Amino acid sequence: MLPFSRVTIIGLGLIGSSIARGVRAFMPTVRVTGHDASAEVRETARRIDLCDDITDTPGASVIDADLVILCVPPGAMGAAAAAIATDLPADAILSEVASCQASVIAAIRQSLPHVTLVPAHPVAGTENSGPEAGFATLFKGRWCILTPPEGTDPAAVARMNEFWKRLGSNVETMDPEHHDLVLAVTSHLPHLIAYTIVGTASDLESVTQSEVIKYSAGGFRDFTRIAASDPTMWRDVFLANKDAVLEMLQRFSEDISRLQRAIRWGDGEELFNHFTKTRAIRRSIIEQGQDDAAPDFGRHHA
Repeated sequence: MLPFSRVTIIGLGLIGSSIARGVRAFMPTVRVTGHDASAEVRETARRIDLCDDITDTPGASVIDADLVILCVPPGAMGAAAAAIATDLPADAILSEVASCQASVIAAIRQSLPHVTLVPAHPVAGTENSGPEAGFATLFKGRWCILTPPEGTDPAAVARMNEFWKRLGSNVETMDPEHHDLVLAVTSHLPHLIAYTIVGTASDLESVTQSEVIKYSAGGFRDFTRIAASDPTMWRDVFLANKDAVLEMLQRFSEDISRLQRAIRWGDGEELFNHFTKTRAIRRSIIEQGQDDAAPDFGRHHA
């Protein structure tokens, strides 16, 4: 039995459009309604037949929904919740897909204090954005972390668990604060480092006569892929999860200082031991199916 029959998606970027495509591919009898604050995005969604219906107002999109998923940047979650407060059915389940949960849950609760809220963070994505960037299999084999607030109806959690499994996800449940700490080190800090390194390279362009970009090696090239991610979303992520990010950034700064000292004093043993440890972590990520073991990071060559 399907967990939901009428799903509304608010925010039709990469994640929202991928959910819409996934529902239509793997739960074809479910009716999908979409809304986006951008008229241009709504027009694109209609043109590509992304949903069964695209509404011009958020309220109209949720009137008969039994599941509503907010797929907007973290900083816009509170406003999105407020916009549907008067039209959301009392028995509907509300979810969202933010990569930082504690502050987003608090923002939603301000407008919808009594809603059945089952947040979910699908740990999947690409550097691309917009309704045409999504694809139905984005979540296949990836983790989706449910972060239900304390006291959430277990039946509602079970329905969301089944929903994400039907989209192909492996599902885990975490406390919202613990989720934010884990994601600060596995996702948020790497993005911050990527943005910093690419920014530093840009600042050096006049010094190196454009050779940084021209001779980009694999490491820098991979950083630029991460740094191409949606700037609005990542601005909101760092502001919404600032405590956990700052804690992880302090740990990172201490580790960088240790490696800096090893390089200065020619401590090859310290460097070798550290690199050996990190290489083993890379292997474990591949073994758990979270990346491709193919040569050259799975890049295809003509």
